[in-house]
Amino acid sequence: MRDRYATLKHLQTLDPKADHELIHRISSDREFPWDYGRGLEVAIWRTCCVPSISETLDGSGEFALRAQKRYDDTRILLGEMVRGGYDSERGRQALRQINQAHRRFSIDNDDMLYVLSTFVFEPIRWIDRWAWRRVSETERLAAFYFYTEVGRRMNIRDLPTDVDAFERFNRDYEKERFRTAPSNERVGGHILRLYASWYPRPVSDVVAATLPCRLDRAARDALGMREPAGWVRGLNVLGLRGHAAAERLAPDLMARLMTRPTARTYPGYPRGYRISDIGPDHVTRPTAGARPEQVMTAGNDHS
Repeated sequence: MRDRYATLKHLQTLDPKADHELIHRISSDREFPWDYGRGLEVAIWRTCCVPSISETLDGSGEFALRAQKRYDDTRILLGEMVRGGYDSERGRQALRQINQAHRRFSIDNDDMLYVLSTFVFEPIRWIDRWAWRRVSETERLAAFYFYTEVGRRMNIRDLPTDVDAFERFNRDYEKERFRTAPSNERVGGHILRLYASWYPRPVSDVVAATLPCRLDRAARDALGMREPAGWVRGLNVLGLRGHAAAERLAPDLMARLMTRPTARTYPGYPRGYRISDIGPDHVTRPTAGARPEQVMTAGNDHS
């Protein structure tokens, strides 16, 4: 059996600031591929607890009409930056797609900063609670440096220079901005149905019942969700603890069993896709004749 902690030992020899792209790529793609995906799903869900954000999402119609595509867009574009680096050709193109998608909306800077903070801290919190080991400080700092550099390239202002200050902003923002709203409930409901739709019935019914357990009380209240019954919370804990134990003991087997396609909504997947095709329909498309290197063979997501 391979040393389950060998990668962690390697990561701890690296500089979390200078090597943050490499550390974050290894941590998210190799150490915690399944758990990192679940943390990002929680991050997306929590942003809907803020009326100023959920109203924008609700008004765009993206989650009502194309929830799976909206999710695929986010995962693919983030994945491009993680795998290749935010300053690689493909990383810069992914950033352009993100910026173009946001351009038609008037989005408050603090809302943008909060969304960015969820991509840093929600995967970390999920992993610390549910994964086979906790996140190291090296990995935590690398995630912070990675996403603040992404935020800088998205022209987000007032980016914190300290990870603890950024987490305080995240907590304070939620205390101030989480509140109930019809748009929260609508978009949050679309997301719940999306996440449950990835499983066949009757498994999807069980998943739909347990999914709200992945949120805390403040988020459930903001989304207008009822508190899960005790047996549902117990089932959620049993399933996630069981997954963590299996990941610790048989990571290669779990990788084979838990891997599924990253994208479900793009023609030609998994043979390839163009980054210029990723994003809402209003994003400007290039003319025919895109360069061959702009086409990528897509990978899989351990989700």
